[in-house]
Amino acid sequence: MENIDQIKLATNIEFFARQVVEGFITGKHKSPYHGFSVEFAEHKFYNPGESTRHIDWKLFARTDKLFVKRFEEETNLRCQLIIDTSSSMYYPNFSNISLKNPNKVLFSIYASAVLMQLFKKQRDAVGLTTYSDKIDNHILSKTSNRHHQIIYNEFEKILSIDAKLSQRKTSTISTLHEVAERINQRSLVVLFSDLFNESNLDEVFDSFRHLKHKRNEVILFHLSDVSKEQKLEFENKPYNFIDLESGENIKLNPFHFKDNYSAKIDSFLKNLRLKCLQYKIDLIEVDINNGYEQIITSYLLKRQKMF
Repeated sequence: MENIDQIKLATNIEFFARQVVEGFITGKHKSPYHGFSVEFAEHKFYNPGESTRHIDWKLFARTDKLFVKRFEEETNLRCQLIIDTSSSMYYPNFSNISLKNPNKVLFSIYASAVLMQLFKKQRDAVGLTTYSDKIDNHILSKTSNRHHQIIYNEFEKILSIDAKLSQRKTSTISTLHEVAERINQRSLVVLFSDLFNESNLDEVFDSFRHLKHKRNEVILFHLSDVSKEQKLEFENKPYNFIDLESGENIKLNPFHFKDNYSAKIDSFLKNLRLKCLQYKIDLIEVDINNGYEQIITSYLLKRQKMF
């Protein structure tokens, strides 16, 4: 384990996320977090040996008895992380993935773990939904360390999926409709997806509208390997391209189709941006090769707008 590339991906997610967040804070020379709030709950008798930190001395002066104030955390925000785990999200690498050579699923998991560290510092509640052609797992938002560990365990399971063999299709539309009905209103919904295999963006945004109707805020992290998936930067030679979700394949030289492909991608992205603007969805276009600071900054800006 000489450097960050050699961290065992499935067992050091939390450690990596913590390092990213602390490094971000150090780089900014100050914490970007507001202090979390707590609510006074009740008094209880002071027991000898307990910390004296929360003794209510004013009450002691009135009663000549020692009481300790008990507090309850006030959760400022509930966040539901939603990760697309369909086969297209395992592009461009099925094997030999690393933190510097990720696929979209790996990036989504580590980006989600980074966000979880931010939630933890803010005492915000977090939940997780993973899906492909259906919801695979749905964990409601909580704040406890044990709850966080359940989510980290789910991340490990996702990394162990052999998506190349399973040909996992995508159903973002039905997933978002279902999530809208199952989570608390006024949550922050964070979706990691490429949306490339959703043929009807109008229906996708109907499901976003359902979330907004329930008074949720939405961030869409639209993921891609920009050089390959948007710019089609391959060598000038024939390649065998395989649709990861259907198994269909075609052999061609991408150099001959680059202009036409770029025009279609540009049209798709333009439409995506316009619809996000129309439905007041925060769209963050993410190149998975550009690190995680873009995730932290986008979340903190969104949270600042909400409070």
